[in-house]
Amino acid sequence: MLAKPTTEESSPATMGCSRLGEGSAVLIMHPLGRCREHILRLDPINGGISDMAKLLEAPPRWRTATEYVEATLKAAILEGRLAAGTPLRQEDIARDLQVSRMPVREALRQLEAQALVDAVPHKGAVVTDISAADAADSFAIRRGVEVEALRLSIPGLGEEDFAVAEGLMAEMAAEPEAGQLGLLNRRFHMALYAKAGRPRLLQLVDRELAVFDRYLRFFLAARGRERMAQQDHAEMLEAARRRDTATAVAVLERHIDTAARDIAAFFAGRSDRRPAG
Repeated sequence: MLAKPTTEESSPATMGCSRLGEGSAVLIMHPLGRCREHILRLDPINGGISDMAKLLEAPPRWRTATEYVEATLKAAILEGRLAAGTPLRQEDIARDLQVSRMPVREALRQLEAQALVDAVPHKGAVVTDISAADAADSFAIRRGVEVEALRLSIPGLGEEDFAVAEGLMAEMAAEPEAGQLGLLNRRFHMALYAKAGRPRLLQLVDRELAVFDRYLRFFLAARGRERMAQQDHAEMLEAARRRDTATAVAVLERHIDTAARDIAAFFAGRSDRRPAG
């Protein structure tokens, strides 16, 4: 188990904080959550640490217990230390991270909203199941159905549709939350496909964009919001406005192929960082 808290008085920034553990297993924690310096290194050399604890490593900054738990679990999920399907038991997490169950419960709700955790009936929270193979299948489907939807839609698009798409691009540029970018991205694409006149085709497109949203959230959370480049969106919109279907389709194909490569590289990186065994 982690060592009992001791008072940390090494600097004014940590005055009144508690120090959990020894050596590399240290968490500097203020009782009111106001510490500016805090590092947790959960290490098997401390003895008695559960398998879950071995997989968790706290990010460098947090303000509340909920934020601390959310950030710690999120980092472990995105880096592949908590594999898809791993049960996230509140009592285990609360014990290993030295918090009550209430912030754990709230953190799991927030991670579910970000599509990083699934709530499974009779089982509880588990890490969302995503895989490189499923992502590749999704991109292959998208390449087929979205190209057809865009090709059919362009002749019927009007200035209102273009204005909606422009507005969504502006929202994406201003949106700070990775969790919202997937929804805005989905709405942007659907705005350009809206006049395809094929309801079942559009249902399929919307479903695959929803699937992609989950991968996008993982990718953006791990690699950074700036990776959501909109150059392709702008070029596709302008080509559609000119009724240049061939160019718009070519940009869309490039857009999907680039995303597929980025997600594949993301999965490869997760695999490299995953602990052996």
